Amino acid sequence: MMKAAQIQHFGQQQLEIADVPIPTIRDHDVLVKVAAASINPIDLKTRDGKLKMLLKYSMPLRLGSDFSGTVVQTGTLVKDFKVGDEVYGRVQKNRIGTFADYLAVDQGDIALKPANLSLVESAALPLVSLTSYQALIDLMHVKPGDKVLIQAGSGGIGTVAIQLAKSLGAFVATTTSAKNTGLVRQLGADQVIDYHQTAFEDVLFDYDGVFDTLGGSQLANAFQVVKPRGKVVSISGLPNRAFAQQAGLPMWKQLAFSLATAKMRRLQRQFQVGYEFLFMKPSGTQLSKITKMVEHGTLQPVIDRVVPFSDIQSAMDYSAAGRSVGKIVIKMA
Repeated sequence: MMKAAQIQHFGQQQLEIADVPIPTIRDHDVLVKVAAASINPIDLKTRDGKLKMLLKYSMPLRLGSDFSGTVVQTGTLVKDFKVGDEVYGRVQKNRIGTFADYLAVDQGDIALKPANLSLVESAALPLVSLTSYQALIDLMHVKPGDKVLIQAGSGGIGTVAIQLAKSLGAFVATTTSAKNTGLVRQLGADQVIDYHQTAFEDVLFDYDGVFDTLGGSQLANAFQVVKPRGKVVSISGLPNRAFAQQAGLPMWKQLAFSLATAKMRRLQRQFQVGYEFLFMKPSGTQLSKITKMVEHGTLQPVIDRVVPFSDIQSAMDYSAAGRSVGKIVIKMA
């Protein structure tokens, strides 16, 4: 048996730490003894039932999306990893549950952790680094000289996205509060906007892309600063019909998302700007590239605090308050 943090129903604010069976691995899986896991906004959205239109889960549901740890068992068809390897990764969305002592994960979703980071430090990276990689490289195709706005630069994703965009040769603007200006400049931001004092759409123009992590009015205003044929990529806006079609969702959900994002289509037409909703996909291949970036000094994790697993509830509450700078990491026993 092992310990795992779970909920019994959507909307349950207090996680329960329960004794549950150690997972059984499949042929392509490895069993990992989890050293640490990080809290991400998707964990809060999953807990609160805000992803029910996209994902189906049964109860009780273990939470947690990314992790670091040591391989203790391998499936019969696993070739790339062996017992004793220190790895990190982001699990598939139908196999979440990294807030646990052990985790079964497909070999394709993990990579060897960076040699210059501890397991605890490594746990801060998988989800945010993969999200940033897929937004900036796969969707926005950032190249040297591009101008990019990254919303919420001191957040978990923002702190990594700034570093990645700079490594690609971009001019980077970001929004944050005055107290975090020094941090985001240290990470590489060229222009820092104190969102308490200035609206970014009043001072930025002719940008090649915006990486939106906030949604709402911040997403809508992003279209104003992007030049024609530029792109807005959001992880906090609503999925559009194109995403629903690519995800193979039923026709009624495609229609629902189409209706819900009518405003985005109007903004696209008005400003001649592309819009993409990003629902990050796990990728051990991309994570291996991120490992090299970390080892070469291009990327580093920014950690707000490390919390013991026994105190995971306070960590979830702190994350929900939206005051963290960088990542909140849960250290397993």
